Amino acid sequence: MTIGAIGSVTITPFPNEFNPNASGVQDSGAIKNPGESTQVSPGRKSSPAECETCRERKYQDGSDEMVSFKAPTHISPQASGSAVRAHESEHVRNAYQKAAKNDGQVLQASVSIKTAICPECGRTYTAGGLTTTRIKYGGGDESNPYQRDQNARQYAGMAGANFQSDF
Repeated sequence: MTIGAIGSVTITPFPNEFNPNASGVQDSGAIKNPGESTQVSPGRKSSPAECETCRERKYQDGSDEMVSFKAPTHISPQASGSAVRAHESEHVRNAYQKAAKNDGQVLQASVSIKTAICPECGRTYTAGGLTTTRIKYGGGDESNPYQRDQNARQYAGMAGANFQSDF
């Protein structure tokens, strides 16, 4: 495949529904996140200091690459932004290494970061990221008949496109 290796990688929080240890909101008012505000925002179930959801939120990578977050890992809401950005940059670095190793060229590498608001306490956190890469292999090998045909079609489409008449 001449243009291939289109990859999408995402890191997302491990939802509480799948965590058997997440018991939901406790009415005891116990501090679960020390150093956080104890003020409950209007329309929210708890304060950031008492938020069970934020305390139990875990992140896990869903790709087949060897990068961080292969096992569900807790990241605090304050550190989630930098941790997710660093993780997604690992995927970009891997794409460049893969392209260099296999005589390819990275055509596009982009990272999108998603944020969300905790439904329990209303705190904003980084919910995950997505890395998309496009790598072109075999950049112009004229011995390949498919590449020769593609180059000929491109030339036919461009021939005379920049012709300027002196009339």
